[in-house]
Amino acid sequence: MVRDFLHDEAFAGEDKTLAKYLKPDLLIVDDMGMKQLPKRSGEYLFEIIMRRYENHATMMTSNRPLEDWGKLIGDVPSATAILDRFLHHAEIITITGRSYRLKDRAGQEAKAAEHDEKTDGAQAQNDVAGKPRSKKKEEATTAA
Repeated sequence: MVRDFLHDEAFAGEDKTLAKYLKPDLLIVDDMGMKQLPKRSGEYLFEIIMRRYENHATMMTSNRPLEDWGKLIGDVPSATAILDRFLHHAEIITITGRSYRLKDRAGQEAKAAEHDEKTDGAQAQNDVAGKPRSKKKEEATTAA
């Protein structure tokens, strides 16, 4: 969103970009604060929130505490004004715990480890029985 404004500012197309973000019934700003925002970002974000305030729904996700937004936006007065309007009718949902992405990854890693244990156990039985290892397994063992 901010990049759109910065790009259009250079080409005098700010009104078109602003209209793009004012039009939707629901605007979702995902991962607010993942990166430090460029200068004037607070002004652009404030303009959008101010004009959408009490007219259209806006949803914002962030893993940063509200207290940090002044630093993230780089403009404490704009951040305060944004939060004032944004939080007036807001429903804040705090989610705690592990990331779903990391949770899924941990499950995949556990399955892979379980699979490795089974295949290693089967190979150990083959070794005891004197059966030859598969060529792929032998190459992997040699490479390690």
